[in-house]
Amino acid sequence: MVTSEFKLFKFMLVSMWVAISLSGPVHAFDIKSDVSKESGPFDLFKFGFKAYKNGQKEEAVEAYKYAAEKGHTGSRWALANMYADGDGVTQDDFEAFKIYSEIAQQGVEPGSEDTGFFVNALLSLANYYKHGIAGSPVKIDLTQARQLYFQVASTFGVPEAQFQLAQMMLAGEGGNASPQQAKKWLNQARKSGHPGAMAIFGNILFDEGQTARGLALMTAALDRCKPKDCSWMEALQEQAFSVANEADRRTAVSLSHAIASGSD
Repeated sequence: MVTSEFKLFKFMLVSMWVAISLSGPVHAFDIKSDVSKESGPFDLFKFGFKAYKNGQKEEAVEAYKYAAEKGHTGSRWALANMYADGDGVTQDDFEAFKIYSEIAQQGVEPGSEDTGFFVNALLSLANYYKHGIAGSPVKIDLTQARQLYFQVASTFGVPEAQFQLAQMMLAGEGGNASPQQAKKWLNQARKSGHPGAMAIFGNILFDEGQTARGLALMTAALDRCKPKDCSWMEALQEQAFSVANEADRRTAVSLSHAIASGSD
């Protein structure tokens, strides 16, 4: 299933907004403005970000492109997202794939400020390999997708990668089925509050006989799910709730409050 987390770390834009302390009007991107194509990559990135926030997306794209040509990772990332979303440009997943690939191939030094961009690129590539890109050379490659999810899950501890990896392990996609390893990754992701991981891990526990705890996790997941994901989680929870006895239901409701509050 495709979730919005594949365009991870959008929250980084908010953080950068604060860190960069942007203010003042945005001028047209031309020789008369404070920034030109000869400006440094970070100045171009700041200009592009200001333009984007002010709805001047053509100027943002132009600034990002110049900054990307000068090796600025954040600008490459922003451009890739715009192509992936069709945001200010014609949607072009293959173009986004190529830019994400450049970021991934560039790598990242431990502790680098570009780590978030790098991780996002790996996750986006994993999604493209998992689903392929119609009309392009990028075909479905489940083995590659699983390897990328594993890299992000194990090296960076990203809950969405842990969740996607577990899903593939449960289904035997891109490698052998590994239910026990899948449970490990689901458990890690659900401890970080990932609602999908909470729902599936809870369903597994329920099927294994941990009725109250499994039902509690599925119930807690409903308090965190995004609207587009709630339906399948709700279906799991309702099915389990319908076959649980009254005592387990009451225990599950009590436990779900503790899980939702983060105390379990």
